[in-house]
Amino acid sequence: MFDPIEVPLLNTLILLCSGATVTYAHHAITCGNKIEAVFGLVLTVVLAAIFTGFQAFEYVSADFTISDGIYGSTFYMATGFHGFHVAIGTIFLTVCLVRLTLNHFTIQHHFGFEAAAFY
Repeated sequence: MFDPIEVPLLNTLILLCSGATVTYAHHAITCGNKIEAVFGLVLTVVLAAIFTGFQAFEYVSADFTISDGIYGSTFYMATGFHGFHVAIGTIFLTVCLVRLTLNHFTIQHHFGFEAAAFY
C-alpha cells in the first residue's frame, strides 16, 4: 500500500498531469479533433477521480483528526475545500465530456468547456 507521506506528492503529480490533459483536450477542440479531445477529457476525469480516491485514503490514514488542534483543523479545512473544488470540477468536466460527445462544442463555440477548464 502507499505510505501516507507519499500520497500528497502523488496527488500533486496527478493534479499537474490533469492540468496537462485538460489543456490537451482544449487544444484538440480548437483544432477540431474530437477524438483527441474526448481522449484528453476522459483522461482528465479519470485523474480527478484518482485524486479524490487518494484524498479519501489520506483522510482515513491520518494519525490526527480535525479536533486535534490547529494542524488538524487547518489540514482538514484546506484539503476539504480543495477536495470539494475538485469534486465540483469533476462534475463540470464530466458534463463537458457528455456535451463533447453530443457535438455541442465546435472550433468557434466551446465556452462551456473553457469555463470548466478555468474552474
